Amino acid sequence: MVKVLVVTGSGRSGTSSIAGTLKRLGLHVPQPEVEADERNPLGYYEPQWVAEFHKSWLDAVPVRTIDTRPTVAEIALASLTPEREEALAAWLAAELASRPADDVVVVKETRAYLVYPLWQRVVPASGGDLISLTMLRHPAQVVRSRDTAYLSERPDEMRRQRETGNVAAWMNSVFVTERATRGNPRAFVPYLDLLADWRAAVGRACSQLGIDPGSLDRPHPVDDFVTPSLNRSDDGWAGLSTPPALVELAERTWDAARRLVIDPVDAGAMALLDGLQAEYVELYRASKAIVSDETTNALRAQRLRFQERLDVKNERLERLRARVRELEGSRP
Repeated sequence: MVKVLVVTGSGRSGTSSIAGTLKRLGLHVPQPEVEADERNPLGYYEPQWVAEFHKSWLDAVPVRTIDTRPTVAEIALASLTPEREEALAAWLAAELASRPADDVVVVKETRAYLVYPLWQRVVPASGGDLISLTMLRHPAQVVRSRDTAYLSERPDEMRRQRETGNVAAWMNSVFVTERATRGNPRAFVPYLDLLADWRAAVGRACSQLGIDPGSLDRPHPVDDFVTPSLNRSDDGWAGLSTPPALVELAERTWDAARRLVIDPVDAGAMALLDGLQAEYVELYRASKAIVSDETTNALRAQRLRFQERLDVKNERLERLRARVRELEGSRP
């Protein structure tokens, strides 16, 4: 049976690096792929069809790639239609039909964790065996990487808001992904482990997933692809504007998630993550209540601005109508 390996993880956590590594090991990435760009010059190794499928669906909900809301997965799945599920099933069935029985199809897409139960239904129904690989990267490194990629020219106030939001969203993605993938064989790979010794990191993950990585002898194509120079972000919190309570919760989440690297079904780690998720939900609710006045006032100010613009347009429209009436009245 063809294995379908869903590669996911928080944005900027190394999903492209692991997907590119797996492709160089001989695993199949459905074609065509998302093209490389200035944010990821080495390539995404992401099936174009799957990326567009998730993007067109989830952007309309809207659900962000990295989202702080504890109920984000439920929000996303609530908008699932039979037509969307049928479209994914048809694409996947066609893809699997073209592969040999012992093949591994790599589907890397960072939005997949938001709708993972859909993949849990569709993959077996399409004749595949679902497995998952989740990339882990320290939250401070993720935030710094996202700052470089997306916020380098933004005002300081926006950077502070997004840094805090990105730390929260990193935790949320860990909680949602870990809980969703408990039902299938899985592996967790720390990004720095991959860069420091890709053979050990990939060998461990492949063993956990029941994948034959083939010969890893030197020289190997991965040697020139995965190097320590890929990491340009440190894991310190200095210089980041993140509340201490959030930093402390994120560090405990990082420690618990790393336990799953050695044992993906570590019951103690899963129990810890369940408790940390409950803490996060409470913190999220409290934060939402604290900023409720600011949110309400911001919406009220936005409505006032829209009304002012509408009033100006209506005034112009009325002047035009008066002019039309004047011209019609002057006809011979």
